[in-house]
Amino acid sequence: MLRPLVIAAALALAGCGTEPMRKVQEFFQPTRGHTALNAGLKQYEDGEYAASLKNLLSAIDQGLAESDRITAHKHVAFIHCASNRERQCREEFRKALAVDPAMDLAPEEAGHPVLGPVFRSVKAGR
Repeated sequence: MLRPLVIAAALALAGCGTEPMRKVQEFFQPTRGHTALNAGLKQYEDGEYAASLKNLLSAIDQGLAESDRITAHKHVAFIHCASNRERQCREEFRKALAVDPAMDLAPEEAGHPVLGPVFRSVKAGR
């Protein structure tokens, strides 16, 4: 009974263009790239980096909500850094920071010997 009410409320407010309303809409209507993002993140966690990279890039191309786009770019950067492709790693961090300049890495990510310094360098250069 609650789910139909929530869906009806989301549909009724669908025309509202405020940022909080867009977040609600994104929750109920995932973007086209959401499935590819989830697959890419699972593959990343499983260590399947080539397949993960393919799905994450596909997700970005298909369209993602801002927070998901940041997540995708960040993980693409991680894959490039881990593969000694520093230029591509920097570019993906730049793309993530373009979406959210306040974005930061989690403490365990920031402490990584490759990721942390590259990210800090990109962020400082903005």
